[in-house]
Amino acid sequence: MRFFTAGESHGPQLTAIIEGLPAQMELQEEMINKELKRRQGGHGRGRRMQIEKDKVVISSGVRHGKTLGSPVTLTVVNDDWKHWTGIMGIEPLPEDIDPRDIKRRITRPRPGHADLVGGMKYGHRDLRNVLERSSARETTMRVAVGAVAKQFLRELGIHTVSHVTEIGGVTTDPAAYAGLSADKLRDIVENDPVYCADPAASAKMVEAIDSIKERGDTLGGVVEVIIEGCPPGIGSYVQFDRKLDGKLAGAMMSINAFKGVEIGLGFEMAKIPGSEVHDEIAWSEEEGYYRKSNRLGGLEGGMSTGMPIVIRGVMKPIPTLYKPLESVDIETKEPFVATIERSDPCAVPAASVVAEHVIATELAKAIMEEFRSFTMEGLKKELDEYREYVKGF
Repeated sequence: MRFFTAGESHGPQLTAIIEGLPAQMELQEEMINKELKRRQGGHGRGRRMQIEKDKVVISSGVRHGKTLGSPVTLTVVNDDWKHWTGIMGIEPLPEDIDPRDIKRRITRPRPGHADLVGGMKYGHRDLRNVLERSSARETTMRVAVGAVAKQFLRELGIHTVSHVTEIGGVTTDPAAYAGLSADKLRDIVENDPVYCADPAASAKMVEAIDSIKERGDTLGGVVEVIIEGCPPGIGSYVQFDRKLDGKLAGAMMSINAFKGVEIGLGFEMAKIPGSEVHDEIAWSEEEGYYRKSNRLGGLEGGMSTGMPIVIRGVMKPIPTLYKPLESVDIETKEPFVATIERSDPCAVPAASVVAEHVIATELAKAIMEEFRSFTMEGLKKELDEYREYVKGF
């Protein structure tokens, strides 16, 4: 499976094309729209979420609710486009208009964004040409693609969930949700204002977001993705680029504003001895091989172990501040305070939704590499036979 996304933040629409999905997989627009709505939610979101009501249109690759095996095209219309047609239009400018006179032209790069380096790389003197595509609005289609991947995984008995574990130094107590299944954890998270599974921490997170908003500043945090039901052996140890943990970590780091990733105990492993890190192996007739703990987060030697996959990512505070930082105008080279675009005081809850979907996408791709079938029924059969094989190994 492979996919591409296209579209600018204030352009007419966002598009994704997915190729390689097996035929006969159930897929409906509502399955995707539910996830797009979650991405737009969470306490701390800004005004853009009130403008855009993201709804997907499936325009190819699906007939009567099932995939055909041909490329699937997904489109989300930008409602705000009607206010930007003159600024972001595709047609050439009239000869009597100087490009420097275009409204909302940006020559002051914002610290922490792609503006300056992107302008240097692609030769843009109007930095709007950079920020329109580097905007986190692009994650709309990452979630849409991920919703398709989640449906694929769901049909294989693999379930995903994400939640927020930290915002602005407020951390959750893992005991509050220890032992909960992915489905039960999701029920709690989807009804929480910051997508957090610890009610006490959630209330403090909301307070922290409200406080930072009043100060014109922003907050970052940590999100966790959990995947249950993945069979052992997905990925490989034989080449570096086939290791599943490397692929998942790369997917997490590809999300806008993410600056760190860890699996299982993660960076805590640097502080404790190996006897408190590695997971002892056991076997039972019912389960086959399993681990007595899951400190390594369901991944060993670049492969899934059959235990839940647990991966976390850290999102930096959004760099667009209402008390903007200093920058330098690329035309005059004079110092100025950076341009302000619409911004959220905290987008960590939304980022947890994005994280779940990019991780689901990467796992779906890995499974399709392992089990090659042109139909969903055939792929299920292959996977069921493999599960029986590893259970009796």
